[in-house]
Amino acid sequence: MLANGSKLGYRKHSGSDEGNYTDLPGLKEIPEMGIEPEKVENTCLTDKNMQYENGIGDAGDITYKFKYDNSKADSPYRIMRKAQESGEVMDFQETLIDGTKTEFSGQVSVKRTGGGVNGVIEFNLAISLQSDIKVIDPSE
Repeated sequence: MLANGSKLGYRKHSGSDEGNYTDLPGLKEIPEMGIEPEKVENTCLTDKNMQYENGIGDAGDITYKFKYDNSKADSPYRIMRKAQESGEVMDFQETLIDGTKTEFSGQVSVKRTGGGVNGVIEFNLAISLQSDIKVIDPSE
């Protein structure tokens, strides 16, 4: 499946599943998504081999890449930059073309990329996870 058609929406964090998400236009790249649990060694003296358990997980870096546009008050760059400045936690919903949705909450940081001759300027939206990741399968 291609990443084409993927969307990222946001809303103010309310602690509930209430409220609609507003799509952020200009999305160019989505990150890997999922949790990698830490492997914790838990071997007894009577075991013949090392024994392990899954510990807590780490989602790693959640960074989305966007087309840079700061021409309007509702441009994604401005909205997310203001969220960074306030330090507020926001809710996010990533939607893939097949209808799979991934929801999570986090704080954002925004970084504009550099550029050169014939190079586009973009911005990276890094999200520090503040919740579990919830995957919603598409309806059949």
